[in-house]
Amino acid sequence: MQPGFNDLLDATIAHLEALRSSGARQVLVSSQVLAELSASTGRKAPTPTPSVPAPAAVRPASASPIAPTAPRPPSAPAALPASVTARWNTATQAPAPRTPPAPASVPAPIITRPPKLDPIALAAALENLRQRTVACVKCPNLVSSRKNVVFGVGDPQARLMFVGEAPGADEDAQGEPFVGLAGELLTKIITAMGLSRSQVYIANILKCRPDTPGQPYGNRKPTPEEMTTCLPWLQEQIGLIQPQVMVALGVTAVEGLLGKTDGITRLRGKWQNYQGIPLMPTYHPAYLLRTQLTTDKRKVWEDMMSVMERLQMPISEKQRGYFVAK
Repeated sequence: MQPGFNDLLDATIAHLEALRSSGARQVLVSSQVLAELSASTGRKAPTPTPSVPAPAAVRPASASPIAPTAPRPPSAPAALPASVTARWNTATQAPAPRTPPAPASVPAPIITRPPKLDPIALAAALENLRQRTVACVKCPNLVSSRKNVVFGVGDPQARLMFVGEAPGADEDAQGEPFVGLAGELLTKIITAMGLSRSQVYIANILKCRPDTPGQPYGNRKPTPEEMTTCLPWLQEQIGLIQPQVMVALGVTAVEGLLGKTDGITRLRGKWQNYQGIPLMPTYHPAYLLRTQLTTDKRKVWEDMMSVMERLQMPISEKQRGYFVAK
């Protein structure tokens, strides 16, 4: 037996006793450590047997959950040789936790649209849709009070489409959207953009004027049920025209198209998405007529310049200076 073996054995036994007192039931020892110890004694190293982990303690279902803590690996006895200590620590060291791979980003859904119809087929499809819309009687209260179904007007090949909320008295009388005072202001906005009404397409969420029983004049907001009933007509229009950009005029148009009720003040000027089509919410022309505030007119014009940029339309310095305080 080599000198110092008894000291080494006593130190090892003392350390193992300390581990047992602290609750440890097994010690990981590598084959290299066993070989080193056997070399000190001249005995053949025993073949390590796989250890069976002790069953986990069962806690009552009512007990509060306890966060698991990682077990601390036992330290090597101080009296062991340096070479044995190094192997001891290597064998008992807990493996480094593996970092889970970052989840793969979910791609945005791709909205596919059928090819746009040629001009002749598109005109025929829109006329067929108009005839079906004019014959609609799904809302008896609107059917009984309307004079005309206001389908839509403009270029079927338009890159830009404006969507309002519902016809007013003038629109109901003439059967065309935005022909009253608000329509005149919208026409001025379109002209300031360098376009004409004949180059864009204009429609509404509702094709019939909301009835106002007992009121000789005035308008009311469409109900959610009326918008839901009438929206398929507009959706079919959009599917045929396939504009590159849309503008929602007022909170009702935003609610009908996007289902959002956050308020036009929060949404205006911020690009939205309608079935793959960029959509810009902005104030309704009727709101500008009520407020007559230059700041609000400037906000709407900034929204229109953003639309022009999206359509890659030129913007002159004169246009950029509209409604800017001098």
